[in-house]
Amino acid sequence: MKTLASLTDGESAYVQGIVANGLLRRRLVDLGFVPGAEVTISFASPSGDPVAYRVKGSQIALRRDDAELIRISDRPDMPKDEKISARSCGASPGCNGCQPHSTGLPLTDKVNDPPNPTQELTVALAGNPNTGKSTVFNALTGLRQHVGNWPGKTVTRVEGSWTYQGQAFRIVDLPGTYSLLSASTDEEIARDYVLFGAPDCTVVVADATTLERNLNLILQVLEITDRAMVCVNLIDEARRWGVEIDAEALSEELGVPVVLTAARHGEGMEELRQTIHDLATARIQTRPKRTAYDPELQQAVDDVLPWIERALPDLPNARWIAMRLIDGCDERLRQEMVSGVLADLAGRIGSGSLSDGIRPDRTVIRR
Repeated sequence: MKTLASLTDGESAYVQGIVANGLLRRRLVDLGFVPGAEVTISFASPSGDPVAYRVKGSQIALRRDDAELIRISDRPDMPKDEKISARSCGASPGCNGCQPHSTGLPLTDKVNDPPNPTQELTVALAGNPNTGKSTVFNALTGLRQHVGNWPGKTVTRVEGSWTYQGQAFRIVDLPGTYSLLSASTDEEIARDYVLFGAPDCTVVVADATTLERNLNLILQVLEITDRAMVCVNLIDEARRWGVEIDAEALSEELGVPVVLTAARHGEGMEELRQTIHDLATARIQTRPKRTAYDPELQQAVDDVLPWIERALPDLPNARWIAMRLIDGCDERLRQEMVSGVLADLAGRIGSGSLSDGIRPDRTVIRR
């Protein structure tokens, strides 16, 4: 079986599968190396390592060791015995593919009370790198910005503010990330803020020219919060490639508002401000797409949830935490649960300890 490392300059190939597990597999999937994706070499370093590949409209540099894990073929189709497993996007266990899939129901029955209109509302701005997220941030805030560092981190924290229809907003520009699986400091910061910062609105900025690649992060954010929307930016670039985005159809599929923008030209920014305002003030109700898990996985979640809720009663979205622990790939999250770091983020430590009821090395789901 050929691997991506064997691809030579001028050749094209199609991804068949990834010979890796856990976070490394997910990282490669997040970068666009999904089964059926066409890959070509953009350029190689003088030493031949790393090599930049073009996949799904983006250039991705990989070390040879990582490229060896990606199986390729000269045809887009795959052997029948590989199609089901290879289609899994790896975003969560039990996922049956990268198409939208959902129960259509909220994670909890909790209804958020409308915010006090006299208070400053908080907006989180998330997105993949190179989606024009900073341009969207600048267009919203103008010169009302200040820069510092995230507490205990060397990562820059940028905040800004604006007022719309008499309502004050504070926006936090999260580090650019491909996922919320905490494989890096940037991902950890983005995950923690969306999960524990309780923003009144989370805006996920996506690149209109590579929208499919951005859906992984979008779906992960929708797993965590109901108060979310999508800003599809760079629609001017997409038009140059003959690509048109149907915002209404995408909104219907995702269950959250979708606004098209070309932030550097100011296009769509008024609609974006209005949608943020309406979502943050609970004038818009969302029903975000959520994964429908198979019965075995759902039973495992039901088994783990009581222990998490007992140990950390104030922890938001315990279901999402349960999924990450069952998955077993987010070792940092497990350590933070046991050490009490997540309890501090959630507000207080509960009456018990996670380790009282869950063995950290327990294999809940066997594959």
